[in-house]
Amino acid sequence: MINSVLVANRGEIARRVFRTCAELGLSTVAVFSDADGDGALPHVTEADAAVRLPGSAPAETYLRGDLLVSAARAAGADAIHPGYGFLSESADFARAVLDAGLIWIGPPPAAIAAMGSKTAAKKLMADAGVPVLPELDAETAARSDLPLMVKAAAGGGGRGMRIVRTLDDLPGAVAAARREAASAFGDPAVFCEPLVEGGRHIEVQILADRHGTVWTLGERECSIQRRHQKIIETAPSPAVSPRLRADLCEAAAIAATTIGYEGAGTVEFLLRPDGRFYFLEVNTRLQVEHPVTECVYGVDLVRLQIEIAEGAKLPERPPEPRGHAIEARLYAEDPAQDWRPATGRLHTFEVPGVDAEFRVPASYGLRLDSGVAAGSEIGVHYDSMLAKVIAWAPSRAAAARRLAAALRRARLHGVTTNRDLLVRVLTDDDFRAGDTTTDYLERRRPAGGPPGGLVAPLADAAAVRLSALAAALAEAAANRAAAPVLGGLPAGWRNVPSQPERKAYAGPAGDIEVTYRFTRTGPRFDDHPDVSHIRTTTPHRRASGRRDHEVTLEIAGVRRVFSVRLVGADPPDVPGAPGDVVGGRDVFVDSGLGAVALRALPRFADPEDLVPPGSLLAPLPGTVVRVLAERGAAVTAGQPLVVLEAMKMEHRIAAATSGVVAELNVTAGQQVESGTTLAVIVPPS
Repeated sequence: MINSVLVANRGEIARRVFRTCAELGLSTVAVFSDADGDGALPHVTEADAAVRLPGSAPAETYLRGDLLVSAARAAGADAIHPGYGFLSESADFARAVLDAGLIWIGPPPAAIAAMGSKTAAKKLMADAGVPVLPELDAETAARSDLPLMVKAAAGGGGRGMRIVRTLDDLPGAVAAARREAASAFGDPAVFCEPLVEGGRHIEVQILADRHGTVWTLGERECSIQRRHQKIIETAPSPAVSPRLRADLCEAAAIAATTIGYEGAGTVEFLLRPDGRFYFLEVNTRLQVEHPVTECVYGVDLVRLQIEIAEGAKLPERPPEPRGHAIEARLYAEDPAQDWRPATGRLHTFEVPGVDAEFRVPASYGLRLDSGVAAGSEIGVHYDSMLAKVIAWAPSRAAAARRLAAALRRARLHGVTTNRDLLVRVLTDDDFRAGDTTTDYLERRRPAGGPPGGLVAPLADAAAVRLSALAAALAEAAANRAAAPVLGGLPAGWRNVPSQPERKAYAGPAGDIEVTYRFTRTGPRFDDHPDVSHIRTTTPHRRASGRRDHEVTLEIAGVRRVFSVRLVGADPPDVPGAPGDVVGGRDVFVDSGLGAVALRALPRFADPEDLVPPGSLLAPLPGTVVRVLAERGAAVTAGQPLVVLEAMKMEHRIAAATSGVVAELNVTAGQQVESGTTLAVIVPPS
């Protein structure tokens, strides 16, 4: 029997495992790195004990099996759950855990090793009668083999993957895939296979005990991906018929039996438009998207993992499915900038209407699995996923509607997220019709740019201006409330007004200036004649940390409420204000028109803050992998100049304008901070 579990992971999956352990009466042990801060992250504070892993990079911490085993021994844990990612699919780590006399909550090391190389796994499955795609040699690939996919042999998660459509692009794609694979998995080996156009990513959840019972818990569709990483998953798939489901599950069961599988795992397939499917890989661990299966089948997969590790026998048949579930992954990233990861402090994190966290709701409802909380710092060392939001409903359409509504109303302040993209996908006609092939986003990518209207913010230009207006009124009210004298006067009051009130903000599409005049009946907005101000509610100075202002505006006869949060603008004696002031005054406005992030601009710019025109700035901290231009070279807008590595992915930094490279300030291997001037481009002489 297991008494204490160390989770060799962090964030959301650690919290997920801890929740089940608490229900089973098991004590829990967390681990954390220096990059996780001082141990204040939710997964650390929720555990019964925590052990620090010295260092920041994954190679120094979460990828050190010896440190994790030592941590389990030091804290008195008798079992280790690997979560997903990091060492979850390392046969060597599983053996080390067992050799240390601990219980491994996962499949046998031999099963992990059998699936550790994609090339070896495909051969094994082909011998067992499971259909696979042929392997291609990058050295001898011909034009007739195109298009093809380059893949890392030792890993997944979208890292080390490249699509190749011309032979000229193949050497560069292989080299880039090898670099990324070596960084993410410690193994640069890659292979090629035919690219299936218009295919779907379908996977089957398996569960097996040591007594020979194998469950297949239906399929999930994970076709909506960016950079070959999943962002929306659904169960069941709208493309899978009962007959096809039976065939997929039979192939998955054969795969599990062939390698002597135990515990929870996933067999992934690529489904062609004609209904034929091919084996991709076996993920010998719990999947990120496991909540959709838990909701539809009413099971706790982590509980079953633990019970199987203790030697329990599964019932002969799994539960029957009920309803549909859809999961959306909230990432700190900017879809409009090639999915560039975002870093910084998450000031506010609120998802309304949540019925359950880390567990299946009592009935159809909304589930939230998150690894962050308000105040969490989002860094560059780990995956940028903030949370998973899951809707479970009687129909796929109802689940999509519930999930889109929850995401639309979520309050996410401090870092750029993919929330608006997720809402647009969930409400898109093609998604609702089930037309969700793996090229779903690529089909909307004009001329190599972002995927069309799907990345457009929910708040349009008019909504942004109204949000800026609400922000200006909230700031005026906050300044008046904080005034040491005559605090009862209306905000912006003048005995003899001579000039309008002015406030400038940096908005999502450029600077915005708000002007208004106070009259006997309240403020008048010269450039918004159809808008009238109803009221501004200012939080009480002694409120328990909440600093949201509500501004009610009437727009052409329709009243709307704008919730305004001012970061870095509150009086210092407001509880919770110290430590929340980061990098100046940011303003976050939420309304039914969409969320808008603004930055208040000073009346007079500090010369030291001015950036020379044409400067190419590092959008996030990282390591310079390659420099693709030279000083004095002529470049065109959109041409990649520098490649940065951050979060185990390569990010191309392109020129914003055409011109000549006047300055080049970085070299390969150099570490840079966010905002570093990488290069300066000037107009040609």
